[in-house]
Amino acid sequence: MSAVNVTNINILDNPSPFLSPFKFEITYNCIDPLKEDLEWKLTYVGSADDETYDQQLEDVFVGPVNLGSYRFLLQADPPDPARIPAEDILGVTVLMLTCSYVDQEFLRIGYFVNNEYTDENLREQPPQTVLVDKIQRNILTDKPRVTKFLINFHPENSETGEQAPPPPDDNTAEAGGSEEQLPSPKIGSDVSGT
Repeated sequence: MSAVNVTNINILDNPSPFLSPFKFEITYNCIDPLKEDLEWKLTYVGSADDETYDQQLEDVFVGPVNLGSYRFLLQADPPDPARIPAEDILGVTVLMLTCSYVDQEFLRIGYFVNNEYTDENLREQPPQTVLVDKIQRNILTDKPRVTKFLINFHPENSETGEQAPPPPDDNTAEAGGSEEQLPSPKIGSDVSGT
């Protein structure tokens, strides 16, 4: 059982221009006090073919983590379009939100993101050079892919003091993770305390 449970993620200002910051309002419960902070990361997948184009947009530590419900705003700058292959700027990509405790990832949420021109003429006849300032980013929030991993939230209590190994980067089933569907986010609405 996890010591931390995410109860809602509200993606603000969605859809928005490609160059706008990302804003995630994250609500979670802590059912077991933790000694260390939680680490939240937001990563933009720049190309499905090459992970060297992935951009870590934010990496923040949130704490202290005592018993109770919490809500915070994770804000991140947009990806640098100069670091994305031109052919991968438009179309569908992925945004990954992860949470870790003491270098152990226990939550991974993936969202599909659709980037397209807002102008119909540009969509029908795209220019050779991508016009980033004319692109709208839409995070598809209705079906995020949520993967949870079992970790040791209290490594100081184990006999050996060892931490659980980090999850492999490949198949969820092989990683011992489980997938579940978060409730559909309430885009642009306030999150009630849980």
